[in-house]
Amino acid sequence: MAKVAFIGLGVMGFPMAGHLRVKGGHEVKVYNRTTAKAEDWVAKFGGSYGLTPAEAAEDADFVFTCVGNDDDLRSVTVGENGVIAAMKAGAILIDNTTASAEVARELADATAAKGCGFIDAPVSGGQAGAENGVLTVMCGGEPETFDKARPVIDAYARMVGLMGPAGAGQLTKMVNQICIAGLVQGLAEGVHFGKKAGLDIEKVIEVISKGAAGSWQMENRHKTMNQGKYDFGFAVDWMRKDLDIVLTEARRNGANLPVTALVDQFYGEVQKLGGHRWDTSSLLARLEK
Repeated sequence: MAKVAFIGLGVMGFPMAGHLRVKGGHEVKVYNRTTAKAEDWVAKFGGSYGLTPAEAAEDADFVFTCVGNDDDLRSVTVGENGVIAAMKAGAILIDNTTASAEVARELADATAAKGCGFIDAPVSGGQAGAENGVLTVMCGGEPETFDKARPVIDAYARMVGLMGPAGAGQLTKMVNQICIAGLVQGLAEGVHFGKKAGLDIEKVIEVISKGAAGSWQMENRHKTMNQGKYDFGFAVDWMRKDLDIVLTEARRNGANLPVTALVDQFYGEVQKLGGHRWDTSSLLARLEK
């Protein structure tokens, strides 16, 4: 059993921290900007909470962060009352935020200066994956640090991989989001076309999902898409945040991402339809407006 701090109890962090406590059996101290959420977590899982990130991180062997974006991440790590100043030598910071590779490298340097380790560890699998403890975790960092962190990460993961040095986890998550953007747009167009052609979408998907067109998105989202329901998982606002990170990195490294850039614009149109909190499969709503 390790002493663990978990910073950020959103729709992902709340259950992830719970798995560290229940399945991992660790001593967990949490922090959330809204204290009531931390109190709710303690009432459900036990453990304790801190009133600042630093207070939660004191004496922890592993400190997890799962917040909104680069600025939020800097605030809870290197900002006033951030975790890094409070971390003991030898502790490891594991960041589950989907953020830039740049901030991952900044945190690697900041933790190293304190004699601590760092792993950027963005996740894929959405709210359901977090709740069921079956997330895919893409890690960047030093192999020795990763080997120490992996058994703890396993509490909420189905797949954990070291992709390279600090920042490589975030870059891998960018590849993940690039692939999802194209898949969801293709699925939306396929369902839209099938409806216009008068086909029974359920029968169509039953057949083509067993062939080369099959995907997780098709298997898990076609029914709700066909019903015009978009309240199942990763929100459009979050996807646009992620795609902004992707496109910023592409401008830096020279990658050519025409489909990703176009789908990002399509999600902007979904937002204008009022779909900020709709899930990413709502690209179909744009086609049917």
